[in-house]
Amino acid sequence: MNKERKYIILPKRDGECLFLWPKCKEKIKKQQQDVMGFLAANKIEFEECDIAANEANRKWMRENVPEESRPATGNPLPPQIFNEIKYCGNYEAFFDAREDNAVYAFLGLTAPPGSKEAEALAKKAQQ
Repeated sequence: MNKERKYIILPKRDGECLFLWPKCKEKIKKQQQDVMGFLAANKIEFEECDIAANEANRKWMRENVPEESRPATGNPLPPQIFNEIKYCGNYEAFFDAREDNAVYAFLGLTAPPGSKEAEALAKKAQQ
């Protein structure tokens, strides 16, 4: 039986990302694919960790989403994005950062030279 898995993104040092993956609905799958597609297109490396089958990973994710970012009921759903242990935000925050050309800042990473985000930062610094 092939079980579908979902990811939570955890950027690590040096532009690598760690992904955690629980069983979820189609909307979450699309959101995770969107984030993974961005990471792959921008050559941000990541590692997969299964939170569906690994209780320690699931517990870590649940414990490290800040109280103000948790849903009113139940547990936080993926994708929840971290830079090592620092919480970055959920998919909606990622989407907003992408729309604003600020995903590298959102992830706590340095925007590569020539990227839209680096150009926007340079333009802002000149003003």
